[in-house]
Amino acid sequence: MTNITLNSSRRCIALALLGLLTGCASMAPQYSRPPLAVAASYPAAGNATAASDTSAASAMPADWQHYFTDPALQSYISQALEHNRDLRTATLRVEQARAALGYQQAALAPVIAAQGGSNRTHVPADLSLTRHPMITSQFQTGVGVAAWELDFWGRLASLRDAARADYLATDAARQAVTLGLIAQVADAYYALREADQRLLLAQRTLASRQESFRIYSRRVAAGSASRLNLTQVETLLTQAQALAAQLEQQHDAALQALQLLAGQPIQWQAVTTADSTLGELPELAAGLPAALLERRPDLRAAELQLQAANANIGAARAAYFPSISLTASGGTASAALDGLFKPGSGSWNFSPSITLPLFDAGRRDANLALMQARRDSAVASYDKAVQAAFRDVANALSARHWLGQQAAIASHALAVQRERARLTQLRFDNGAAPYLDVLDAQRDLLSAEQQLVQTRRALLSAGIAVYAALGGAPQAAQQPELLSTPRS
Repeated sequence: MTNITLNSSRRCIALALLGLLTGCASMAPQYSRPPLAVAASYPAAGNATAASDTSAASAMPADWQHYFTDPALQSYISQALEHNRDLRTATLRVEQARAALGYQQAALAPVIAAQGGSNRTHVPADLSLTRHPMITSQFQTGVGVAAWELDFWGRLASLRDAARADYLATDAARQAVTLGLIAQVADAYYALREADQRLLLAQRTLASRQESFRIYSRRVAAGSASRLNLTQVETLLTQAQALAAQLEQQHDAALQALQLLAGQPIQWQAVTTADSTLGELPELAAGLPAALLERRPDLRAAELQLQAANANIGAARAAYFPSISLTASGGTASAALDGLFKPGSGSWNFSPSITLPLFDAGRRDANLALMQARRDSAVASYDKAVQAAFRDVANALSARHWLGQQAAIASHALAVQRERARLTQLRFDNGAAPYLDVLDAQRDLLSAEQQLVQTRRALLSAGIAVYAALGGAPQAAQQPELLSTPRS
C-alpha cells in the first residue's frame, strides 16, 4: 500500500478517536430519585407496638432457605425455581433485553467491513473519447467504514443508557417473579397441608359419627332409643360426610395449584396426624419504608424504567443537533485483476457528512414531548408502586399481628368446646340433658377444630406476605452481569 494510503488511514483513525472522545456529552436531564410518597414509618398494629420496632422480630434471612426451613417445602420451591413456566418466560425476557442492550452498545462503534468488487462497462463509440467502442474493467478491494455516526451530542449514548436501564429493569422484574413464585409455592404448600389436616379432622369426626349412628340404630331396633335421637345422629353424620367431600375437593384443587407452580408433577407427603401443627415462620422486622427501595425488586424495576425514560429524553433532545457521519475506505484498485496488489494501486475514500433537518413538520418536537410524557408517566407509576409496596407491608404486618391473636383465641375456644362436648355427653348419659345439647356441642366442636386450622394457616400466609412485601432475601438485590460498554 502506498504512503498516501497509510497517511489517510492514520487520519481516519485520528478522526475516529476524536469522535469517541467527544461523544461523551449527554442531553438527558439530571436524574434524581423522586421523594417517597408515603409515611416515614409503618402504622402500629392496633394498640400494639409497631412491628418495625418489635424487639422479638428478626432481620431478613440470608436466603429463602433460612426462612422456609421445612424440607418438603424447600424441595417444592426448588422444583418451581427450575421448572416454573412463568419464571422461564421472565428469564427469556431478560435475554431479549440483554440482546437489545448489545445492539445499542454496538451502534456506538463503527462497522468495519472488507469489501471487494469489479465493474465491467461497455462504452459506445459516440461516447468514447477515441470514437471507437470500448470495454473497460475495474477491480477493487479494501477495508472501509460505512456511515458511522459520530456521537457528539450523546444521542446513541442516551439510547444505550436507556437500553441498559431497560435490561436492568427486566432483570429486576425477573427477580420480582422469583420472589412472588417462592411466596406462591409456600402459600400453596400450607394451603395443601391445611386441606390435609382439616380432612383428617373431618374423617375422624365422620368415623365417630358413623359409629354413633350404628349404635343408635341398634338402640332404636331394641326400643331403648327414640327415632328422633337416630335422626339427630344421622344429621350429624350427613354434615360430616358433606364436609369431608368438600375438603376432598379442596385438597385436589390445592394439589393441582401446587403442581402448576412447581411446573411438573410432585410427590406429595400427606399429613398423617389430625392434631399436628402446620408449622411456624420467623417473625421479621419491617424496618423503615425507605429500605423497600433497595429490597423490593419491583420497586427497583419501576425506578429503572424511570431512568430509561429519562435517558430517552436525552436522545430526543440530541436530535435537534446536526448528525455527523463518517464513511471511509482504503485499499487497492486496478483495471486488471492481476494489478490489484502492484505498487501504485493504492486507493482511498473519505466522505464525512453532516445532516440537520430544516423542516420536519414538528416531528422532533412531537418526539421530545412524547418522551417527556413517558417520563412523567414513569414517575407516576413509580409513586404508585411505592405506595402499593407500603400498603402491602402495612397490611401484612397488621394481618400477622391480629391473626396471631385470633389463633390464640381459636386455640382457647377449641379447648373450651372439647370440655363442653365431654360434659354434655356425660350429662346426656346420666339423663340430665337432652340429646339436642350433645348435637349442638359436637357440631360446635367440629367447627372449632376446623376454625383453628384455618386461622393457623392464615397466620402462616400472613408471615409469607410479610416476607414477600419486604422484598425477600437480600440476594435478590444482586445486579445482573452487564455487557462491556465501549467508550462513547
